[in-house]
Amino acid sequence: MADQHLLEESKTFESFDFDPRLSRAIAQLEFVHPTLIQAKAIPLAMAGKDILARARTGSGKTAAYTLPIIQKILSTKESTSEETIKALILVPTRELAEQVTSHIERLLVYMNDLIKVANLAGQVPPQLQKPMLAENPDIVVATPSRALVHLQAQNMMINDTLQNLVIDEADLILSFGYEDDLRKILPFLPKIYQSFLMSATFTKDIDELKQLVLRKPAILKLEEEKETSSQLTQYVIKCSEFDKFLFTFVMLKLRLLRGKVIFFVNDIDRCYRLKLFLEQFAIHSCVLNSELPLNSRYHIVEEFNRGKYNYLIATDESELKGEMDSEDEEEDDDNSSNNDDDDDDDDESQGEEQGSIKKSKKKSQVKKDKEYGVSRGVDFKDVAAVINFDFPYSAKAYTHRIGRTARGGKQGMAFSFVVPVDDKPNNLDIARKMNRDEIIFDRVEKQQQKENMTIKPYSFERKSVDGFKYRVQDAIKVINKVAIKEARIKEIKREILNSEKLKTHFEDKPKDLEFLRHDKALQPALIQHHLKNVPSYLMPKVNTQQQMMDDPTTVYGNDVTFHGDKKRKKKFGKVIKKKVMKPRQ
Repeated sequence: MADQHLLEESKTFESFDFDPRLSRAIAQLEFVHPTLIQAKAIPLAMAGKDILARARTGSGKTAAYTLPIIQKILSTKESTSEETIKALILVPTRELAEQVTSHIERLLVYMNDLIKVANLAGQVPPQLQKPMLAENPDIVVATPSRALVHLQAQNMMINDTLQNLVIDEADLILSFGYEDDLRKILPFLPKIYQSFLMSATFTKDIDELKQLVLRKPAILKLEEEKETSSQLTQYVIKCSEFDKFLFTFVMLKLRLLRGKVIFFVNDIDRCYRLKLFLEQFAIHSCVLNSELPLNSRYHIVEEFNRGKYNYLIATDESELKGEMDSEDEEEDDDNSSNNDDDDDDDDESQGEEQGSIKKSKKKSQVKKDKEYGVSRGVDFKDVAAVINFDFPYSAKAYTHRIGRTARGGKQGMAFSFVVPVDDKPNNLDIARKMNRDEIIFDRVEKQQQKENMTIKPYSFERKSVDGFKYRVQDAIKVINKVAIKEARIKEIKREILNSEKLKTHFEDKPKDLEFLRHDKALQPALIQHHLKNVPSYLMPKVNTQQQMMDDPTTVYGNDVTFHGDKKRKKKFGKVIKKKVMKPRQ
C-alpha cells in the first residue's frame, strides 16, 4: 500500500459506487483510500471524460484506468451478451504488460468467468496468438508493435466495438520508437471511444499525441515528484574503474547497505562481470537483461519484489531506444551537418566506421528483446537503494533509474559512480567501451538543481578500504572475457529451461516455484574460497563504545577514523554501517 501522503484520506473506494464484485476484489487487495490520481481520475473516467494524466510509476495510475474500464464493461454486459474487444491497453515493455495483466486479473477474481483479459506482449509468435483473439477477450494488453501486427492481419477487430483506449507510459512509448506504430493503429479505431493517456512528463510529442487520441480531455498534473524529494538521498562517488569494484565489495561485504539493492549497468557483459565478481565473495545476486526469456524476467521481478533476492543487477539498455538528452540530439545534428563539409577521404573513412558500428549494433541486438525495459515501467517494490555502477548515458535515464527507490513515501538512496575521463587504463581487463560520465553528470546535476534536489559527494575512509585492495584484485583477475561469455551462455540455457517450466510444470505445481532460484552461482571462473570471508585483521577498528553510539545523523555517519582495541571487533558489526562511508557536508 502507498504511504499516507500519497493517499486521499477524505475518500474511500466505497464512494465510487463500483459493482459489488469489483468492490469485493478491491477489499481483498486491501485498498481502502484511493491515491491522489485515483481520487481525481476515477470519477472523471466513470463520467465518460478522456483523461491526460502526468503521474510517475508507483502512484496508482494502473488502478486509475483499470477500475473504470472494468466497471464500464460490467455495465455493458448487463445489456448485451455479445463477446467483443472493448478495451485496448498499450504499454511500452513486455514486463509492464505482464504487470498490468496481473493487476487486472486480481481485480477480476470474482468475475473471471464474465470478463476475460489477454496479454499479447509475450514472446509467443503472433500466429499462435490468433486462437486467443478468436475468443474475443474483453480487455487486450499489448505493445504498439504487437497490436499493429494483429490489426493488420485482421486477427483483432475493434473498429466497431472498442470502448476504451489506454496509452500507458506514453512518453516512454514515444522514446522507444513506437510513434509510427501508434499512428498506424489510429485508422483501425472507431470514431467514438474513451481514451486514457498516462505519462511521466508532458513534452511536445505528448502534446501531438494528445491531439490525435483525446477529445476535450481532463488534464491532471499531479506534483508527486516534489513530495519524493525529501525521501530520496542522492550521492555521487568519483573514483576509478577499479575503485568501483572495491567500494561495491566494501558496501556489500561489510553490510553497509541493508535491504534490497538494484545495480544498474550499461551492457550485458558488464552485468555478468559484476555478478561473477560478487560470486568470488559468496555474495548471491540475480541478473536481469534482454537476453533472458520473458517468463524468467517476470519471475525474477516478482521474486525480487517478494524479498527473495536482495541484490539485482539490471542492464539498462535505454540508450538503444533513442532515449537521449536534447544536447545529444543537437550534437548528432551538428555532426551530421559537419560531415558534409569534410573531404571525400574523411567521408569514406567515417562511413566505414559508422557502417561497422551499425553492423556491430545489429549483431548485438539480434538476440536482445527490443521490447525490454527495466529503468522505467517495471514496478520494483521496497527498494532501499539504487547503485549506478555504470553511470547512464543520459540525464533522462538517470531520472528513471533513481525513480526505482524512495517510492510509496519510503526512504531511499541513490549512489552513482562517476569515472573521470583521465582515469588511467589498468591491466585487469575492466575498462568500459565509452566513458562520458563527467559530461552526463554535469547535466544531471543541473537537472536536479532545477528540481531543488542536490547530489552530495561521498567518500570512503581510504585507510579502512585499502586493506581490501588485493583481495579485490585477485577476484577481478579471474573474470576475463572467456569467463563472461561462458556465464552468459550458461545463464541463457538455464533460464530457457526455467522459462519452459514456468509455463507448464509450475502451473500445476506452484509449490515447486520455491525451489526455483535465479541467483545461483554461474562459476565459469575459478572460485577462490579464501575470498569468501573477511579476516579480522582487515576489519577497520573503532575507538570506544561511546564513539560508536554518538553518531545519530545518518545510516552511514560522518567523518571518523578507525583505531582502538581489537577486543571490540564483536561490536563492530553493529556500527560498521555508520563508520566506513562518510558524506561530505
